[in-house]
Amino acid sequence: MPEPTPTPLPASCPDTPLVWRGGLSTPRKLRRIGSLLGAPAFMWLGLFFILPGLLLLAIAFATRSPTGGIEWTFTLDNFRRLVGYGSFGWSPANGQIILRSVTIAAATTVICMILAYPLAFFIACRPASSRMLWLIVLTVPFWTNLIVRTYAWLIMLGPESPITRLAAMVGLAEPGAALYPSTTATMLGMITAFLPFMVMPIYSSVEKINWNLLEAAQDLYCSRWGTFRHAILPQTYSALFVGVILTFIPAMGTFLISDILGGARFMLIGNLIQTQFTFGSGNPPYAAALAFVLILLTLIIIALFSRLGGKREELV
Repeated sequence: MPEPTPTPLPASCPDTPLVWRGGLSTPRKLRRIGSLLGAPAFMWLGLFFILPGLLLLAIAFATRSPTGGIEWTFTLDNFRRLVGYGSFGWSPANGQIILRSVTIAAATTVICMILAYPLAFFIACRPASSRMLWLIVLTVPFWTNLIVRTYAWLIMLGPESPITRLAAMVGLAEPGAALYPSTTATMLGMITAFLPFMVMPIYSSVEKINWNLLEAAQDLYCSRWGTFRHAILPQTYSALFVGVILTFIPAMGTFLISDILGGARFMLIGNLIQTQFTFGSGNPPYAAALAFVLILLTLIIIALFSRLGGKREELV
């Protein structure tokens, strides 16, 4: 008669023996090892993300001093002003700036997404010997400062440039007039600045794509859109999610591109924060409230996109 098998300890027990990397260990020991390995990352996040965020929140509830500094007097006036209530009553200006920032950032992200897929497939389909060269060409803009790249658009969109003359010929611009400051110029600057952030993760995913699924979809007489929706998008969705985050977040907070190509009247939330953080003439507590709301708004949009991503199997 065989001997009865001993009842194993419950998996939740911290001292349950288990095999890890060819040796015996326990959940308690593994958690201790994990804590030690993750301690530097948590310290980094706490020092450079959580602590500055808490300081920013504290400044947001402070008061502007007469000299333009910070007085540690608790007030909600900065958040009232944020929703439009100021000394002269309610104004929709802040809401328009926030809405414009979200719209421009979303449009930039969508256009970068549309351009990134063909570009990623183009690079991935090149011979292995020249693929690295195309990746270098893609990253060449990062070899120069963003200010230099943005000012280069002033030359390309100037009154005597070929682009401006062509736009005047087709009736999209007045003859002899520059194409800046304008929303179009701002969008061009943002797309060229953030497009590599969208292409790189999608390319890394396209390079490992299972082409048999594309062939199967075509054998089943699937349309091009259907092939992309059912065979390509599910395999690249994780990379697309990373690309959207890497593009949308800097696009939401940008101020340099919109300041140079959009002009003084084209103000995004990044420009408003930058002007209000000027000590002396600005209002640092109000700028801190704006920055904190920008962080919250960005996190909410990312959370919504992530929630949508959790249901992608139902959508694709």
